[in-house]
Amino acid sequence: MERITTDILILGSGGAGLFAALHAHAANPDLNITLATKGLLGKCGCTRMVQGGYNVALNPGDSIERHFMDTIEGGKWLPHQELAWTLVNKAVERVQELENEIGCFFDRNPDGTLHGKAFAGQTFDRTVHKGDLTGIEIISRLMEQVWARPGIGKFEEHRALALIPSQDGASLSGVLMLDIRTGTFRLIQAKAVLLATGGGPTMYRYHTPSGDKSMDGLAMALRAGLPLRDMEMVQFHPTGLLAGKDTRMTGTVLEEGLRGAGGHLLNGAMHRFMGDYDERYERATRDIVSRGIYAEMKAGRTTPNGGVYIRMSHLGPEIVATKFKGMVKRCHDCGFDLAGGLVEVVPTAHYLMGGIVCEVDTSTALPGLFVAGEDAGGIHGANRLGGNGVANSTVFGGIAGDEMVSWIKANPRLRAPNEDLLAEEISRALHPFRQPTGNVNMLRESLLDTMWESVGVVRDAPGLERGLREIDAIETELLQTGVPDTDRRFNMTWQDWLNLRSLCETSRVIAYAALTRRNSRGAHFRSDFPEPGDLATSCYTEVCLRDGRFEVQEQPVLFTRVKPGETLLVTSQPVE
Repeated sequence: MERITTDILILGSGGAGLFAALHAHAANPDLNITLATKGLLGKCGCTRMVQGGYNVALNPGDSIERHFMDTIEGGKWLPHQELAWTLVNKAVERVQELENEIGCFFDRNPDGTLHGKAFAGQTFDRTVHKGDLTGIEIISRLMEQVWARPGIGKFEEHRALALIPSQDGASLSGVLMLDIRTGTFRLIQAKAVLLATGGGPTMYRYHTPSGDKSMDGLAMALRAGLPLRDMEMVQFHPTGLLAGKDTRMTGTVLEEGLRGAGGHLLNGAMHRFMGDYDERYERATRDIVSRGIYAEMKAGRTTPNGGVYIRMSHLGPEIVATKFKGMVKRCHDCGFDLAGGLVEVVPTAHYLMGGIVCEVDTSTALPGLFVAGEDAGGIHGANRLGGNGVANSTVFGGIAGDEMVSWIKANPRLRAPNEDLLAEEISRALHPFRQPTGNVNMLRESLLDTMWESVGVVRDAPGLERGLREIDAIETELLQTGVPDTDRRFNMTWQDWLNLRSLCETSRVIAYAALTRRNSRGAHFRSDFPEPGDLATSCYTEVCLRDGRFEVQEQPVLFTRVKPGETLLVTSQPVE
């Protein structure tokens, strides 16, 4: 095992990680900053996959208070209000930073102002974008800025395995990493660590995140004893491409702007059905549209592949081809004509609202560890508004970069690691080399089915309890399943094994939290408890792992800025 030291270690190279690196470098260019990413810098993760855009209150007819209320009401009164308030305020500053300092170009109106398109669940068209390929624009420009700063070190194709506490257990010492290319273990000691690995609920049959996502960050945090909140809140995007079971393109998201622009959802009988579920039709929030589609599927009113159709042709094929160039091409590659025909879609697991409990400054209960992006919990509550995701990553990634520099100023020394735990984590990672060879992919397929059927769009107690038993059985069999090759170099079966173990650990937390919440809020719907419960006494779930056992508690939501039934008054105008 190699040992490396650095001042700041950033795990993840999405919007949160790259922004943190740039902000930390700007705050103190003399610090050693190290970026570690599971794939290739700028080529992996979910931020570059963002199609829709970036929510920001810039228009004179909009306001940060209005954006805040949309976020709170969309989150069904479960968001951490100070985190949400920081998000909507800092988004104004951050989008200007993206354009003026990072070099992003977003679409504009004829008068030169940034164009905001319609996204579901919002009272104003505030989603700034670059066509329907916004994420590629943001990540490409951020990547250029990071590469232009030689002082930012880079470890590509490095997998984070464990958070290693200090010898006295009072703080974080560093992170155990695995060089995927060589199979070498590396302990990277750091004065401050940012966890920005991204969530990515890829344990569902239909899912949108990139294939490298396996909830590693949350699994590591759980084992380190950190509390996770809102883990039952898995967002299903209503329109995942349904191209059949034999292609990985199935589940790929077709952006919300399609419905925002006036797209129609039709069942197998060509009936536009969303009016049967919500007066807003297709522009209802993601959870409502997903449940409407799921209900049509359960009733058997489906398309040939078992989903429903999205239709855009009534808007004019040429207009659709111009406004949604990326989507039209993606559908064409899978044999569908988005501009002039019908495309089959299905609800697809898209985003985890849950994550590590953190403060507004991105600090966690483990001193020295910070968190930003999808690994952080509390910002979105029960439902994330489309366009708030990439805003979340860049806003809090920047804050984390600034705060880690301040932390190091007050805590300038490296901390000795817990050597016993370090040895245990290495042994844990090597476990499959000590087992007889088995079929890891078969177990992964079993988990996909279990989570979709028992812990999916619609839940109930018997299904969740069945799901927990099946997750336990899958993990038990995984621990008895080995990998076929002792060569650790680019051993992708080993990586699949490690991915699946992280997914099993976090899947269990999702199911436990869903079983605890006996009401229906946003993305979490219990058919046996369909009512939302009393908003004024709202609670969020918090899960910890103590001595090998899960502790699930319900904590009261603090209404620090607005209470249910109230509306935040507009007291400020957005920056021009």
